[in-house]
Amino acid sequence: MDRLSNSRGLNSNQLKMLAIAAMTLDHLICVIYPNYPTDWRIVIGHIIGRLTAPIMWYFVAEGYHYTHDIKKYVGRLFLFAIISHFAYNFAFGITFIPFKTSVFNQTSVIWSLAWGLVALAMVESDRFKQWQKIIMLILICIITFCSDWSCIAVLAIVGIGTNRGNFKKQMAQMMLYVLMYAAVYFIFINKLYGIIQLFVFLSIPFLKAYNGQRGQWKGMKWFFYLYYPLHLAVCGLIRLAVNGNIGVMIGG
Repeated sequence: MDRLSNSRGLNSNQLKMLAIAAMTLDHLICVIYPNYPTDWRIVIGHIIGRLTAPIMWYFVAEGYHYTHDIKKYVGRLFLFAIISHFAYNFAFGITFIPFKTSVFNQTSVIWSLAWGLVALAMVESDRFKQWQKIIMLILICIITFCSDWSCIAVLAIVGIGTNRGNFKKQMAQMMLYVLMYAAVYFIFINKLYGIIQLFVFLSIPFLKAYNGQRGQWKGMKWFFYLYYPLHLAVCGLIRLAVNGNIGVMIGG
């Protein structure tokens, strides 16, 4: 049975709602206060926002374990990634055509989540030799480098999924990849915001509290698929109203 499968702790619905709340706060701050401000209240808001990505990664890996049809799951995520591309870029003032302004933040994290699921399925498959898996994983990392959270999301999903049942190893690998992301952010984008990425570690106690249950509401998956692009569209309107048609982060 799963690591924790009882009524105590937090179920997946509760963790996903936490991720949604943290994400919404983070994105609203981005569009209202652009270009990496250093006010401590804004920084705290972005730190809270670091809870979101690890919960997403974790439940993509969990979804791989539980899904009855991996092809449908992958297809759904890629369709979601295409829709979310336009919502994400509108939200933050990034051109819809990739690489016109930067190699960073050219599309949403959903692109990396979809490819992360593909990478996990590929790594877990017996159809490929080890050298083939390494080459395909490198190619997937190149393909996802341009998205939010870059190829780090792919590697984190693979690390979490392949170490299922060993929570310490899951989190250690996740934090190793996040450290790589933080280093790139620190060197090439913004030093303070590079450090902020490391606050992903705050998600670990919440993920440890996961009790292996979904929760009573069965509509969370579809709620997220609707909420994600819709809240980004609202963020885009707020960006236009508050700051005009400008890019509010790297990539814009």
